[in-house]
Amino acid sequence: MSDAFTAAEREALYKAIFSRRDVRGQFLPDPVPEEILHRILEAAHHAPSVGFMQPWNFIVVTDPAVKAAVHADFQAANEEAAAMFEGERRTLYSRLKLEGIRDAPINLCITCDRERSGPVVLGRTHMPTMDLYSCVCAVQNLWLAARAEGLGVGWVSILHEQALKTTLGIPGRIVPVAYLCLGYVSHFEAGPELESKGWRRRLPLESLVFRDRWEDREPG
Repeated sequence: MSDAFTAAEREALYKAIFSRRDVRGQFLPDPVPEEILHRILEAAHHAPSVGFMQPWNFIVVTDPAVKAAVHADFQAANEEAAAMFEGERRTLYSRLKLEGIRDAPINLCITCDRERSGPVVLGRTHMPTMDLYSCVCAVQNLWLAARAEGLGVGWVSILHEQALKTTLGIPGRIVPVAYLCLGYVSHFEAGPELESKGWRRRLPLESLVFRDRWEDREPG
């Protein structure tokens, strides 16, 4: 078939998937060329979306003052989050670097306009959250494209949603889906950082796959 992947193309895709990392502490100050930023945004824009509604917008943040405001909110939210854990878990949490907001040359907020295609959207009539899931597909497309370009991405989710909307001037009807840190990095970790730091391990795939019906069992 003319549209079949070559072996090299297939391997490149899997390399991007398996070497993708959530980057927090390895960002370099080197600027990201506009043409590369455009390519990865184009990849995000080609994500699948319910009813082809394309509900996403992309807010590119480079202003240090804006980054500082987002970082200040992260610090407040992070203190609240740390208090939710106890004992050794809280101690380990306090040692983790969970953002690269001020270090990364680019911050990027991906949002969802839930009204973009009107009140009735093909494919969202019975599962209304499909527009949000579509935006998550855009995040993943961008993440893999960035990895192929040699760029690191870190997803910062420890933020107050309303504070983020205020800082970025996001209208009330728009939902922030992802706040990402983006830039060149000194290196990519061999494996997920939370796994190497002892927070969680990757579950075995066979414990997560069922056939035909849900099985009432805990992942191994």
